[in-house]
Amino acid sequence: MKYVSLIILFSVAAFSVQAQTDNKIVIGKVDSVYSTILKEQRKIWVYVPDMLNGNHDTSQRYPVVYLLDGDGHFESVVGMIQQLSEINGNTICPDMIVVGIPNTDRTRDLTPTHIASDPPMMDSNFSRTTGGGENFVSFIEKELMPHIDSLYPTQPYKMLIGHSFGGLTVMNMLTNHTKLFNAYIAIDPSMWYDQERFLKATEKKLTEKKYDGIKLYLGIANTMPDGMTLDKMKKDTTADTRHIRSIFALDQFIKANPQNGLKFASKYYADDDHGSVPLTSEYDGLRSIFGYFRLKLTRNDFTDTTAALATKYKKHYETVSKEFGYTIAPPELLINSFGYQAMGSKQYAKASALFQMNITNYPNSGNVYDSYGDLFAAKKDTLNAISFYQKALAINNNADTKQKLLEMQGKASFTLSPQDLQKYVADFEFEGITATATTTIKDNALMASVPGQGDFELVPVSPDTFRIKGMEGYKVHFEMEGNKLLGFTSTQPDGTYKAHIKQ
Repeated sequence: MKYVSLIILFSVAAFSVQAQTDNKIVIGKVDSVYSTILKEQRKIWVYVPDMLNGNHDTSQRYPVVYLLDGDGHFESVVGMIQQLSEINGNTICPDMIVVGIPNTDRTRDLTPTHIASDPPMMDSNFSRTTGGGENFVSFIEKELMPHIDSLYPTQPYKMLIGHSFGGLTVMNMLTNHTKLFNAYIAIDPSMWYDQERFLKATEKKLTEKKYDGIKLYLGIANTMPDGMTLDKMKKDTTADTRHIRSIFALDQFIKANPQNGLKFASKYYADDDHGSVPLTSEYDGLRSIFGYFRLKLTRNDFTDTTAALATKYKKHYETVSKEFGYTIAPPELLINSFGYQAMGSKQYAKASALFQMNITNYPNSGNVYDSYGDLFAAKKDTLNAISFYQKALAINNNADTKQKLLEMQGKASFTLSPQDLQKYVADFEFEGITATATTTIKDNALMASVPGQGDFELVPVSPDTFRIKGMEGYKVHFEMEGNKLLGFTSTQPDGTYKAHIKQ
């Protein structure tokens, strides 16, 4: 019970901890690329999962979300993806890189054709720079995407999100550059543009082309004047309803023409206006497009002692891989965590299947062999434990694995006297959650106490590094400045967490 409850405590902290760096919350970096097409330097905002706090797995690669009006929507979209992709066994969408594209000349870049004016929606000054949309598309395709793919750990899967004129650009990309993205979210797009000539051209392209496998989510805001209803709006011809009428016309046309293979979903947000609709549409759009990604776990998945959970994950990720068009494996740390939970409950067949699946999916990770070695050690199978610890060490020269190998081989292990242990005694606060830990010396051993969770013995592995007795896969490293104790870092199956000396 202690084992499971500690995992629950630390998993609650995961989101808060991962964003903290030197007392600052940082969610991305500012990059830039010079565009010879647009003849200007373009800043871009980039978020890569876990990269900023040093926890990034360099072997992991991610789908990419390209976000128009990036300076306006970057924080909300990154936050949603962080929340929806948390490794908790019931993930809604994948971890993704987010590339926000701030504007320089928004009207120029996000309009597909030049118009002199379009009264009463625009005046001549506003429309003066319209029509740079195709150059902007070329910038994204020929300059921005190669830049991102060359510097960041990308997968081929790409999504485009845009609102208002950005939504107009989404529809231009979908119909005129169909294969550039795998999925699109168009939020209250300005389909009234150019006296709805672009709408008519869009409808024509939607019947002429095939969109097999491509997904589009359309969010529609309530921009009707007071007293107007949906029924009245559809018959209205005034400028007051021109925006919403054009979007509903697009929505109805796509629904009436499913033969093009486009996977389409839409929603009308009666309680959201043009300014508030992006947040809800982005959330619903992500959930709609990745509706297949969530694997629902039941109580039986945790109580069953067979290999059924591993089989369930294998089949689910075969479906996910088919949707993405390339092989995707379940996260190593997630499966590792499930394996240790099963092992802690002596569900050895289940743990074995999970650890073996990780070895198959991540053969270059020393951690997966170390974990399988822990299982054999728990089963008192010394020969196999030694074999897998040696395989782990051949990949990663880890002090904890070395210590366990020496113990299996009956050789002298690393020890510390009670006097040596005294320097690790202190009260600690976890970073990111309201939780504390206290270390004390008891019966010549270093003990850690977490209120509400119990007491745990810390076994020395090397100077300043300990493992938790009876809880495989956990490592605690104390941060020292000379002989002064600063805090500790806890590495465990579900992530890495930090604590500092309580003030």
